Amino acid sequence: MIESDPIFPVDVALLTDHRYEASVADESDWYLRNILDDDRLLQKALESKGLSSLRVDWARTDVDWSQFGCAVFRTTWDYYQRPIEFSHWLSQTSHQTRFCNQLSTVLWNMDKHYLKDIEKKGIPVVPCRFLERGSSMTLHDVMDETGWVEAIIKPCISGAARHTYRVNRESVASISPVVSNLLTCESLIFQPFEKEILSQGEDTLMLFGGRFTHAVRKKAKAGDFRVQDDHGGTVHPYTPSPEQVDLAERAIAVCNPPPAYGRVDMVNDNQGQLAIMELELIEPELWLRNFPSSAIAFANVIATTFDD
Repeated sequence: MIESDPIFPVDVALLTDHRYEASVADESDWYLRNILDDDRLLQKALESKGLSSLRVDWARTDVDWSQFGCAVFRTTWDYYQRPIEFSHWLSQTSHQTRFCNQLSTVLWNMDKHYLKDIEKKGIPVVPCRFLERGSSMTLHDVMDETGWVEAIIKPCISGAARHTYRVNRESVASISPVVSNLLTCESLIFQPFEKEILSQGEDTLMLFGGRFTHAVRKKAKAGDFRVQDDHGGTVHPYTPSPEQVDLAERAIAVCNPPPAYGRVDMVNDNQGQLAIMELELIEPELWLRNFPSSAIAFANVIATTFDD
């Protein structure tokens, strides 16, 4: 819940969802503790710039968003489970306060079709084939069409590896009914399985104001391919190559408008070339707690929201 008796107006709303609005984590709740550690670093950095802030659930109905100078998406990690409601909230709230990453950026980044947009601008991405909502194309059809021996299929609007499946010729029959059911209500993205995920993991670079600050490497637990900590994945310190930094900064630069903050996930593909897996521009986990000085860079770009 919102902390007692906040003094309005408040400069910055740090948006979360109802599961993470608490200001204190139970000793056993490492997940919430990580979230709070990151947000406290950011709040301290904002305070050093003279900006007040408040953590608040985006879906609360008792909030007057005009009492906030701007809103920063932090851990709104339920939006993909309720995209229609979230889109409606975005439309309404954008008239009451400013978003640090602009409304058009958030709407664009919600749907993984954006990967084709940045690919057209010369950014290498993991190859993708889209199965549109209502399509009669089967999983067998798309595997035959692409010729990919092993692949990943998941919703275009998703998070935390929701309905993310690793599929090959042997498993296609068991997964096909799930895919057919999903296609009745949403579009899916189909991509080749990048084998380096299993051996090296996925590299994640954080950027503020278009400039790289820090990186981590995410690894799946033994026997799994999902790198998210929700599924037992682990995070490790990582120093990216100059080529990775250049690719991350170029990927952010082609976005229109360029986001104030974001995360670029990449991998060496099956041909040994760097390729973008995702741009996280809505509510990326940023691991500020691992790199505390990056909170200042984040606060700096939030402060520019007030320049106009």
